[in-house]
Amino acid sequence: MAGTRTQEKEVPVDLSGKVAIVTGSGRGLGLAYATELARAGASVVVNDVDAAVAEEAVESITRAGGTAVAEVVPVGTSAAAQSLVDRAVAEFGRLDVLVNNAGILRDTTLWKMSDDDFDAVITTHLRGTFTCTRAAAVRMREQGEGGRIICVGSPTGQVGNFGQTNYAAAKAGIVGMVRTWAMELARAEITVNAIVPVAATSMTETVPFLKPYVEALRAGEPLPTFARQQLGFGSAQDAAGVVAFLASDAAAGITGQAVGIGGDRLALWSHPTEAVVEFADGAGWSADAIAAVWSDRFAASQQTVGQQLPEESR
Repeated sequence: MAGTRTQEKEVPVDLSGKVAIVTGSGRGLGLAYATELARAGASVVVNDVDAAVAEEAVESITRAGGTAVAEVVPVGTSAAAQSLVDRAVAEFGRLDVLVNNAGILRDTTLWKMSDDDFDAVITTHLRGTFTCTRAAAVRMREQGEGGRIICVGSPTGQVGNFGQTNYAAAKAGIVGMVRTWAMELARAEITVNAIVPVAATSMTETVPFLKPYVEALRAGEPLPTFARQQLGFGSAQDAAGVVAFLASDAAAGITGQAVGIGGDRLALWSHPTEAVVEFADGAGWSADAIAAVWSDRFAASQQTVGQQLPEESR
């Protein structure tokens, strides 16, 4: 159910004394997350595969009064995950927050997708989220003071997208892991949540219907209400506040959730649930019996695939 924000008094989020790792944070959404965490008081380990990009990100954070260091490593392997945790502990003495943001794209249709295209995306997104979360969870459990793990999903993982077999599989898998980890880490008071962001980044600039909005942002022009609300589209900075919130004490009771963010839109995604249920009379369901009931009982509730865009954007 949609609603309009009322003018409640804002609650300050303070992450002073907290230590965070943000993977893939040299630019784009990752940099926005790292910058916002630092602005709220956290010390941040910035991660990127490009040393110059990582150092530039650190400089931008420190110039703004934040605290950050860079760890240059490609996310995916257990060794890379451990190096990130070790850097956080060596520099700042502990680890409180992990944001699994690192990702790549290798878009193409199913029949053209190579094994390498598939494996590269799965390794960075899915395996990288797994290895980094495992390493972080071990450290947080050793500390015995809880923690926050935030994983990055995508609308593609929720509803699919043409040409993104690998990305859809990875992002759907990440949300599935989040639900499991939320249960497994609850006793240690470590919350695990997914965010489902939409923003102007290198990953969205090639989407045709978003192109005019990306160009408007680059030109410093304000986006129309339609883009910011109905499409949930805005700048990377627009999507960063939810990360600081989920990293904070204010979100201590939130775990296992998928939270959508983008532009002026904040949403809570539902978990998959049965849309229609019918029961056979003791004999199970034969193919003939299913064919007899499908059109009347199930067809109207078949689920859509892909993002269903508002009429104005089509």
